[in-house]
Amino acid sequence: MTASEKFTLGLRSFATVITKGVFEITHSSFALIGLAVIFSIIALTARPELRQLGEVKLFSWLQMRQVVETGLESEPDAIDRATASHPKDLPKQQAAVAYWLSKKYRVAPEPVSALVAEAYKLSVRTKLDPTLILAVMAIESGFNPFAQSPVGAQGLMQVMTHIHRDKYAGFGGQLAAFDPVTNLQVGVKVLQECIKRAGSIEGGLRYYVGAGNLENDGGYAGKVIAEHARLQMVAQGRAVPIFRPQAAPAPAPAPIVPENEPETVAILFNS
Repeated sequence: MTASEKFTLGLRSFATVITKGVFEITHSSFALIGLAVIFSIIALTARPELRQLGEVKLFSWLQMRQVVETGLESEPDAIDRATASHPKDLPKQQAAVAYWLSKKYRVAPEPVSALVAEAYKLSVRTKLDPTLILAVMAIESGFNPFAQSPVGAQGLMQVMTHIHRDKYAGFGGQLAAFDPVTNLQVGVKVLQECIKRAGSIEGGLRYYVGAGNLENDGGYAGKVIAEHARLQMVAQGRAVPIFRPQAAPAPAPAPIVPENEPETVAILFNS
């Protein structure tokens, strides 16, 4: 082993010993200062590979301190996964729509703002009114990105994932249905195809909900069109009162059959 290699090895061992010693001796902020000074000296005097080693050890130590202090691992990149933006950063028209939807559907304005901005961006490409896109999303899921219907429609736009799995292929697979922006993009594509097929918005909505060949769509198209009209007025700066969606009535309780009364039981089953 050459003198240079011995020197490098010695500095590496020294850095390791100092790191462990400081961590074991104290949990105070002075440990961080001392460690920073040590690695600063190494960074100024040692070779690049030692400077890199010092940076790795410092970062590792900081992560350990984070867990000790808070019980949570530090993950600075987590914010990049959040589908949210500040309403104040939106154009005035979009911000008004975002605030109105936030109040009506009782969801945070930040994620709604991101969805509003995406809807307006998609409208340029698809030639669909952004408030129509948002109206479909509102009626379909109430802005719940994890919603699922009894027949398997999923996400914000309640896309039938297993039917449109080909559309999710470019996003990594069917689990992307629960990514809000991906679901919105796929849902808008499906909506665009339905409207083109039907030749009208109302007819397209009937196809979208799976009632294109049925006499009755359960009032779906009417609900979307009404919400669309309200959102258009909001976007125009008009005051629109908020009527929150009514919760579905609870099912009637099952009749209680008294014990040891077979005649009553027979009546209930024969009625």
